[in-house]
Amino acid sequence: MLMACKKNNVSFTYAPTDPRAGAAVRFTNQSSSGEEWEWTFGDGATSTLKSPSHIYRNPGTYIVSLKVDNKKAWMASKQITVYDTVPTFVASDSVYAIYKDYTFTANLYNPYNYEVKYDWIFPLNTQYVAPSDASATMDGSSITIYFTQALDSAPIWLNLIWNGDTVCIKKMFHVSDRATNSLLLRTSDAAYRQRIFGSRAEQYQPTTDTGLLDAEQDTTQTYNGHVFTLAEVASVFPEVEGFKMANRKIYFRAKGLWVANIDGAYPVQIDTVACDAMTIDTHDNRIYWANKNGVWYMPFVGSDNNKFVTVPALLNNLTNVSKLAPDYEEK
Repeated sequence: MLMACKKNNVSFTYAPTDPRAGAAVRFTNQSSSGEEWEWTFGDGATSTLKSPSHIYRNPGTYIVSLKVDNKKAWMASKQITVYDTVPTFVASDSVYAIYKDYTFTANLYNPYNYEVKYDWIFPLNTQYVAPSDASATMDGSSITIYFTQALDSAPIWLNLIWNGDTVCIKKMFHVSDRATNSLLLRTSDAAYRQRIFGSRAEQYQPTTDTGLLDAEQDTTQTYNGHVFTLAEVASVFPEVEGFKMANRKIYFRAKGLWVANIDGAYPVQIDTVACDAMTIDTHDNRIYWANKNGVWYMPFVGSDNNKFVTVPALLNNLTNVSKLAPDYEEK
């Protein structure tokens, strides 16, 4: 009886088919049998795994060989071309809207640790972007910015300079608008609307929508079914000029801005500068007030004794503001 010769078809594939230096190449063993494998990758590296991965440090052409069960007859080889890495930059998100933080990071294969210069460029004199941190530099390998305008095609460029080479990477990003609440402001000669985006705000613009402002007053308010008047509040706080109530607190103007419990206990001064107008925003739980330096805001005070740690922030430097009103219509 004749024994059939044992035959092993040795073969393998790799992916991606156009590999680049610094990226993993996956080798898939497609041999019909075998228990031991010996790979050589052409750059001095080897592996005994059945289907290994390998990273080439440099571009070039390499001969990859697979030997099965340590038998020279059971061996297959292929030529693989590894291409140079294309520098690029990647973003932390895929959808973009105004006044949200986004991080952009350079992706550069630099095996010899050459000194690299990163030059981020925003055409149009950077009118549509701003750094999320005012102290941040724009020359690092990673930057965090926010868009200040909605644009169909917002360009961001990155110049990478290393080892005598310069590569310019250009990408375009669609930036959409965002629905948000607004603050209406009245001065002696105009009315303004300023949209609020978390800790940031859009540049204020004149508005003809003055209905809310005309109706807004801080000398009377209905709270828990009772109509409070300025005279009633003045019986507790004699120097009061205006007030607003929310979350069992009363915020009032009296040669500055104050907060107290709804029963008048624990009055604490928030701002020592004379307050010309104030309002509260129960949607975002904020208090807004105007003084000679501009319009300020801070979160509602939550402690029973009205101690607060949040520092008031300047919303804008619009002066002579006599009325403020939140607009809950998302515009």
